[in-house]
Amino acid sequence: MIPDYQTLMLPVLRAAAGGEVRISDVIPMLADEFALSELERAEMLPSGRITLFANRVHWAKTYLKQAGLIEQPRRAYYRLTDRGRNALHSNLTRIDNNYLSKFPEFLEFKTRSRGDVLDTRLQGDQPLADEKETPDEVMRTAHSQVIGELREELLDRLIQSSPAFFERTIVQLLAAMGFGGSVEGAGRAIGQSRDGGVDGVIDQDRLGLDRIYVQAKRYSPDNKVGASAVRDFFGSLDRFKAAKGVFVTTSDFTSDAEDTASMLSKRIVLVSGKRLGDLLIQHNVGCRVQETLHIKKIDEDFFDE
Repeated sequence: MIPDYQTLMLPVLRAAAGGEVRISDVIPMLADEFALSELERAEMLPSGRITLFANRVHWAKTYLKQAGLIEQPRRAYYRLTDRGRNALHSNLTRIDNNYLSKFPEFLEFKTRSRGDVLDTRLQGDQPLADEKETPDEVMRTAHSQVIGELREELLDRLIQSSPAFFERTIVQLLAAMGFGGSVEGAGRAIGQSRDGGVDGVIDQDRLGLDRIYVQAKRYSPDNKVGASAVRDFFGSLDRFKAAKGVFVTTSDFTSDAEDTASMLSKRIVLVSGKRLGDLLIQHNVGCRVQETLHIKKIDEDFFDE
């Protein structure tokens, strides 16, 4: 299990007991100390730019620096201060936010972004030692929660919409995803009358020689699409002499439906409610960007003299 950033504080401090160290050398050393598996060492943050473990080591170093236990004499290196050496000599078994909070520099660091308003966590509502996530992990967790709530609201709205609106939305989503290419008006909803068992079609070329057919079901979450519905869609594709189709639902598919789709001779892609919601958000269909937050970091190259 990857240790949280507070658990890493004391090991990060100890790593500099012999003198100045390079943070890039400390990361694999601590990974060995905590006996992390190859998968744990390789686990990346959603950004894909740094591993989760390295990110937590860096945050542990940042907190130690803000508390005055270490200093950075040059790029990518750190060393103990007198305060840090005293902390090590006191034979501590753990350094965490509660320990660091006895230093005024750390309290200032924790409250700096909020002006004169003291962080409620420093007032005892939530002990600092209970924090497991780094600040950027907290932001990503909050973002994930916002996305989850938006996804559920989108699906609820679609379930409450008319069948025609739902079908148009699915076709619009596929067009936003790039299906149909540059063909103007490539996607269209067929409608409820004489639709032949399909709800929409996407022309992949201007002559309509290559088409993707769409089946869309507005079902409540507890009403899963079964294998029979997939077989019926397969039959519809056969009637249109089509080779591929997309079956979309606001609910989910039974395991039999998934097995059936995988065994049929025609390519049928199943899109469940969760995946549908994620795609709508990703391609800004039915939602829009309200606010953009930029996470920035120091440009080390800028400070190279």
